[in-house]
Amino acid sequence: MTAFSDEFYRDILEGLAVYADSSFHRDILMTLTRHQEPGIAVALNKNQMASKRWLADSLHASVGSSPGRVLILGGWVGALSAVLFHDRRFDLQRVVSVDIDPRCAPVAESLNATNARSGRFAARTADMLSLDYTGEDAADLIINTSCEHLRDFERWYARVPADQLVVLQSNDYFACAEHVNSVADLATFQAQAPLRHVLFAGARKMRRYTRFMLIGRK
Repeated sequence: MTAFSDEFYRDILEGLAVYADSSFHRDILMTLTRHQEPGIAVALNKNQMASKRWLADSLHASVGSSPGRVLILGGWVGALSAVLFHDRRFDLQRVVSVDIDPRCAPVAESLNATNARSGRFAARTADMLSLDYTGEDAADLIINTSCEHLRDFERWYARVPADQLVVLQSNDYFACAEHVNSVADLATFQAQAPLRHVLFAGARKMRRYTRFMLIGRK
């Protein structure tokens, strides 16, 4: 991308932020200015954003507007946190976004700068398999949209406490080498992550794959 096109697109984003009076757009602009991270473009592409919007819609319909303290696992660059924070239907107490990749936290803090400044957002570098879900890492809602990336999914799920409210996503995109735990269909996903009380179970067809989502209490 040339310097001209960089400035061109930043001017458009800045104009949209002014027009919409949107802190979300301002945080995106600041992130693109500070971080040359290719993952930002992937995290904000139409498929990823469609999945996040589907999650937000389904979460609101299933749980309501006040999910309390939210822990997002495999949070990557913090795009899902930003989507939920800037969705006016939700009143979020606090969101912690966790990813094992240390490159993610600075980008996630930038993409959620508005809420990081107020103390409502934090990004952590940690392995979800080592978190204490009944102690210091306890949350009212745990979101894991990276189930297809978890080779040790069974071990992780066993660590999640009984009656925990969760949102889980996976897919059938076996062609991606990083997807070591993809599932063939929704029924297989439900068998892999059994819930005591299912609030939502659904599938969404994307261009190359189908995404599956479960919301409920373990």
